[in-house]
This record gives sequence, structure tokens and C-alpha cells, in this order.
Amino acid sequence: MKAEYDLSSMKSRPNPYAARLKKPITMRLGEDVLNYFKEMASETGVPYQTLINLYLRDCMANKRTIDIRWD
Repeated sequence: MKAEYDLSSMKSRPNPYAARLKKPITMRLGEDVLNYFKEMASETGVPYQTLINLYLRDCMANKRTIDIRWD
């Protein structure tokens, strides 16, 4: 193996997965909701933000809707 490589002749190319990258957002969640996902995260070893994303993705895939009435 060489100690040093010349990469100046390499051509760059766009990331083919760029469209699938996650977008950072700010979201306000109830403390009880956040604690629920954090507890689940500690039990499963999956980060809580990933669990929230998986739950929302499941809702999207199953076209779940919610009926909110402010009567």
C-alpha cells in the first residue's frame, strides 16, 4: 500500500442516495410522548428519533388519518 495517493484526477459524482437523506427539523413534542419514545429506545437499543421516524413512516405507509375535533 502506498503511503500517499494522488486523488486530483478523480472525478466527483453526485450522491445517488441524496434524495433519501433525512432532513433535520425542529419539532415540539409533549414531555410524555418524548419519554415514551426514549423509554422504548432504551429497551430496544434503537435511537428515539429513529423510532419516531419509523412510527411516522408506518402511519404514512398505512395512510392513517386522525379525526381531531375542537368542539
